[in-house]
Amino acid sequence: MSTIYDFTVLDTKRQPVSLAQYKGKVLLVVNTATGCGFTPQYESLEALYKKHHDAGLVILDFPCNQFAGQAPGTEEEIVSFCQLKYNVSFPQFAKIKVNGDEAAPLYKWLKEQKSGIFGKAIKWNFTKFLIDREGNVIDRYAPTTKPEDIEKDILKLL
Repeated sequence: MSTIYDFTVLDTKRQPVSLAQYKGKVLLVVNTATGCGFTPQYESLEALYKKHHDAGLVILDFPCNQFAGQAPGTEEEIVSFCQLKYNVSFPQFAKIKVNGDEAAPLYKWLKEQKSGIFGKAIKWNFTKFLIDREGNVIDRYAPTTKPEDIEKDILKLL
């Protein structure tokens, strides 16, 4: 796999979705959780999405229950929570694993492209990967990095 466009993932109804549909877009890929200390970042992510979507930004949300069981609900429950509490309108996908032998192929590839401060493993939910319009990983951000602090990097790619 050479770009993010080579991957197929599952949507919240567990149907396959080719990421090739996002060719030419700037992507922010985030593993999320509804019961995490960083969950309020959904609000900032949605604000970024609304502000820059027309210019080509798409945020891809991958819920992950690997960190202290902080995304325990079904896909439907997660989507409902995100829409009701944060008015999320960016694409959300099926729950995945981001570390270990069962990590989703997309996340194995993302981690190979950009290591974090503690190596390749994802440290926690709300780790973010910024992808350029050609499908290449440009940067990786820690869970503590607020979405609004990534805006300047997104603008460079838009």
